[in-house]
Amino acid sequence: MSIEMALDRLLVQDEFRRQLTLDHTLPARQARYAAFPEALDYRLGQALAARGITRLYTHQAEATRLALAGKDVVVVTPTASGKTVCYNLPVLQALLKDREARALYLFPTKALAQDQLAELHGLVGELKVDLKTYTYDGDTPVSARQAIRQAGHIVVTNPDMLHTGVLPHHTRWVKLFANLKYVVIDELHAYRGVFGSHLANVLRRLWRVCAFYDSHPVVVCCSATIANPKELAERLSGRPMSLVDNNGAPTGPKRLLFYNPPVINRELGIRRSSTLESQRIAETFLRAGVQTIVFGRTRLQVEILLSYLQQSLGNRLGNSHAIRGYRGGYLPLQRREIEHGLRDGSVRGVVSTNALELGIDIGHLDAAILCGYPGTIASTWQQVGRAGRRRGVAAAVFIASSSPLDQYLVNHPEYFLGRDPEQGLIDPDNLLILSAHLQAATFELPLSSGEPFGQAPVAELLRILEEDGAVHQAGDAWHWSADAFPAEGVSLRSANADNVVIVDLTRGARVVGEMDQFSAPVFLHEEAIYLHEGMQYHVDRLDWDEKKAYVRPVKVDYYTDANLAVSIKVLETFASATATELGVHHGEVRVTALPTVFKKIRFHTHENIGSGPISLPEQQLHTTAFWLDLPPEVARRFPRPALQGGLHGMANVISQVACLFLMCDARDLGAYAETRAPHSGMPSVFVYERYPGGVGMSARLFEMTGAVLAAAHDLVSRCACESGCPSCVGPALEVGEEGKAVVLQLLELAALAPAS
Repeated sequence: MSIEMALDRLLVQDEFRRQLTLDHTLPARQARYAAFPEALDYRLGQALAARGITRLYTHQAEATRLALAGKDVVVVTPTASGKTVCYNLPVLQALLKDREARALYLFPTKALAQDQLAELHGLVGELKVDLKTYTYDGDTPVSARQAIRQAGHIVVTNPDMLHTGVLPHHTRWVKLFANLKYVVIDELHAYRGVFGSHLANVLRRLWRVCAFYDSHPVVVCCSATIANPKELAERLSGRPMSLVDNNGAPTGPKRLLFYNPPVINRELGIRRSSTLESQRIAETFLRAGVQTIVFGRTRLQVEILLSYLQQSLGNRLGNSHAIRGYRGGYLPLQRREIEHGLRDGSVRGVVSTNALELGIDIGHLDAAILCGYPGTIASTWQQVGRAGRRRGVAAAVFIASSSPLDQYLVNHPEYFLGRDPEQGLIDPDNLLILSAHLQAATFELPLSSGEPFGQAPVAELLRILEEDGAVHQAGDAWHWSADAFPAEGVSLRSANADNVVIVDLTRGARVVGEMDQFSAPVFLHEEAIYLHEGMQYHVDRLDWDEKKAYVRPVKVDYYTDANLAVSIKVLETFASATATELGVHHGEVRVTALPTVFKKIRFHTHENIGSGPISLPEQQLHTTAFWLDLPPEVARRFPRPALQGGLHGMANVISQVACLFLMCDARDLGAYAETRAPHSGMPSVFVYERYPGGVGMSARLFEMTGAVLAAAHDLVSRCACESGCPSCVGPALEVGEEGKAVVLQLLELAALAPAS
């Protein structure tokens, strides 16, 4: 059955049509071609022709021409537009001219690196020349590593391995660094926040090592659509870039639907579950034979949706392996198997986190279902772009959750269609991040006193490190003097390098997955139900010191969800605004999070069937925050219970609306309310960054306080609920019966307090 027929089955349902807020067709786009650059070796044209490429798209030709001319380039075009050609052609041209030339490819994930290596191998195979291409990552056998260092013409790796496995050992990579002609940075838009800030410093270290070996490689960056690709590429690389964004790739028509689940309790503002609605719509496509991807916001949501779909469709599709899950924590061989199944069609449906949002080749899917707003407009377009890689018709359905951000977007589709994608925001000179990489750089090569390394006061940092015994000054240079290996202690993606390994004790201590340390207390506490590939595991023991969770398979009719107790201490106030009736501030804070209790929630009905305590150590985060203080004379206008609920609701709605103005993911921000904050003794509302040290979002929120609070007031005042609901300030059970009214009064006061 075709995708059009599957859509018709949905659209004939009156209830489905009534809940649509957008039914928009993105028109087909014709291909635009350009001639091969004259400087290109004729053998490359023949190799491309053998793989079915007889002409280049306009962006491919322009990027290749600029790179061949020695210009640093950033290419920005949509998903499946052939960006790989933009860097493979100039790199292979350099290798055909000089057999000693080398290239370094950086991808944000090992899965993407493996996928792109397969494409590169195919092209090299058609050239029929002896060019060696290898991946070098944590899965590379030790026995192969020396050969790669000596013989690899193209080394494909990720920032993490460059950080810990290549740069600190650059003397073993002399052939690579002395002959490096190109550095390729793919999926540029993935390098936001803390990850991007780390990568910018890794690249600073890379350029130092290249200069030591007298090589000056050309940089080619590729990105999906973001608002500031040139700026982001320049901040990451520290180099001026040429922008190529004249996309010439064709695409077929795509039907874009926005669906808001119906309200089932108008008084409480409760809507039908977006998870259950996603299951229902996915089943319609899958029963019609339409290969479908469903994107979930969290690991837990992915596993729940996967369980539901496997249970309902396993018999119809022949076996449960026709529907698979995909997320971080799956082992590499599992992921490769799922990717291959999607390409050959044996996997008919996949439920994924944003792990499949990047450009991994998973074939030609016909439908994409987004269960909840992915967090950014750029991510939404990436997920929508996963359907319709062929020229035929495709469909994408966004199903809104009850969160304020989802509700704002589903009810303002014109905002989504008319809004530029978000900016990639990084802060390479974040002192915590910079200090870590300054140590790694000094370990790799002595750092001269006048040598620049970012914009921060490097000399002061080095003197602090000298006091700690990490470095010492000899003449005009700083040298590493500690016994430690500095790069090993720095994770590029989180505040801590240690992952928790998940071990199934019933199968000979087999490792079934892994999880980052900050997620583990919520998902791997003792008595938790850990979901993995549709399987349920009971967590018998979490060894926090050894970072191991011991599990066993079970079959139960519930899953678990944990609560975190949060507290905030203000360490320093950077700026304050004068206000008529309240204070607006921005500064450094310490956030303490402690998992307290977990709930057992029954599948399908989502009722609470039990709970239990969690006994794990608290975790701390030093970051930056924006906050509002209510003076005592303002607080006295409200009864204490009403004020407490109002502050909670205010924190919720401000943090959600702030994401639209900051153009960041909702997961980048945390919110907290306190009726008596330790720093002031006053009621306070905090919005803090979830990154150690922050990357500048709270400072920008401080600058645009008035606009954000006005939009928050508009969202709450327009909501049809009576006392508060998940679509505005939060459920009435959490904010109290007077919660919505108090939030509106507080926001009206706050709107009178523009930051200055």
